[in-house]
Amino acid sequence: MFSGLYNAGILVFQQLVKLAARFNPKARLWNEGRRDWAEKLTVMLAGNTSPVVWFHAASLGEFEQGRPVMEAFRKTYPAYKILLTFFSPSGYEVRKNYDGADYILYLPADTPSNARQFVEIVKPQLAFFIKYEFWYNYLRELNRAAVPTISFSAIFRPDQLFFKPYGGFYRSLLRYFDHILVQNQESLDLLKQLDLKQCTLAGDTRFDRVAQVAAAKQEIPLAQRFKNNQLVLVVGSAWPEDMHVIIPFLNAFDKPLKAIIAPHEIQEAEIEQWRTLLKKSSIRFSQASAADASRAEILFIDNVGMLSSLYQYGEFAFIGGAFKQGLHNILEAATFGMPLFFGPAYSKYQEAVDLVAEGAAFPVSTTTELMTAFSRQYSNPAEAARISRQYVQRNIGATAKVMQVVEQIKSE
Repeated sequence: MFSGLYNAGILVFQQLVKLAARFNPKARLWNEGRRDWAEKLTVMLAGNTSPVVWFHAASLGEFEQGRPVMEAFRKTYPAYKILLTFFSPSGYEVRKNYDGADYILYLPADTPSNARQFVEIVKPQLAFFIKYEFWYNYLRELNRAAVPTISFSAIFRPDQLFFKPYGGFYRSLLRYFDHILVQNQESLDLLKQLDLKQCTLAGDTRFDRVAQVAAAKQEIPLAQRFKNNQLVLVVGSAWPEDMHVIIPFLNAFDKPLKAIIAPHEIQEAEIEQWRTLLKKSSIRFSQASAADASRAEILFIDNVGMLSSLYQYGEFAFIGGAFKQGLHNILEAATFGMPLFFGPAYSKYQEAVDLVAEGAAFPVSTTTELMTAFSRQYSNPAEAARISRQYVQRNIGATAKVMQVVEQIKSE
C-alpha cells in the first residue's frame, strides 16, 4: 500500500515539475535534464569495460560533502569509473564538468521502471548515497541486484518519519543499506533503536572537504587589494532576509570595517538595490579595477565559485540562509578561524549548534542584535577565531572511516 502511494506521489511530482517548467527556470532544467536519460546514459557507458561505482548527491552542498570520498575512492581504486548523479539543477549545472567523475547526469525520477532500467544499464559494483537521499525504488533495485549500498554523512532526528509509529515504510528504506555512517551520536542511537546493526559513527565528511579547500585556497588578487590591510566582514551566501539585517548594520557601524558580500543568487536588480541602500561606497567584482577596489568599502561578488576562498580575507563572517532558506555552509569560514554570525534558524545544523555553545558563533534576529554581538567581537576576535579553527581540525577524519567500511565490504 505505502509503496503504491509513494510511486503515485513521484508521478504527481513529475507532472507538477512539468507544469512549473513553463515559467520556472529551475523546474525547466530539472525536466529537460532528465529527458531521454536512458539513451544518454547508454551512450555515456558505451564501450566501457571497467567496473562502475555510483555516487548520488541531492545538490551542490551534498556534492561537496561527498567529494572527499569520491576522490579517496578514485585514489584507492583507480580501476573503477565513477558515475555521479544529482537530483537538483543547483548541483548538476554547477558541477556537470567536475573532472573527478567519469560520467555525470541527473538522477531519473524514482519510478520502478526508471530504477530498474538505470541499474541494468549502469551495473554498479557499489553505490553511495550522500546524507539525506533515500529513494525507495533505487534502493530496492540495488538490493535485488546485490549491489553493496552505503549512506554516509547521514544525520537523523527524532522527528523524522523513520522514527514515527506510522513510519514503517520509511524504516524499510534504511534496511536496504549495507552500511550507514552517521554524523553524530544521536543519529547512531536512533538507528540502534531500530535494531539496525551496520551503523558507524564516522562524523561529517564536510570537515575533510573544507580542510582541503583551505589548504588549496586560491589567491584572489582583487580581494587582496580590496582588503588593503583592513578588517573585513565576509558575508557568504546572502539572501534578502539577511541583507535586511546587514545593510542597516553596515550603515550604522562607525569603526573601520570593509565588507565582501557574496549573494546566494546573482541577480542584477537585487545587487543594485542593495548598493543603493548602502551609505558606504561599493563596487562590483566584475567591474572593479585594483585601484577602485582598494578605495571601496563594500565589494559585491557577482560571480560564482570563489566564496570558499574569499573567507581567507576576512576576520569575521556572516553566513546567510538562517532566516528562512536554510543555513549555508559555515565550516568554509570556520576553517579559516573567525567569529561567525548568522540568523536564528540554525538548530538543525549540528556544527552551528556546537559553535554557538563553544562561543565562536553568534545567532542574531535583528540589526540591533547583530550590532551588539559584532561589537563585542570586533575588539577581540582572537578567542572565537581559535575556537572555530580548532573545531574544524578536531572533526577531520570521516572520509577515512568511510573508506574503511568500503574496504571491509569489498573484502567480504
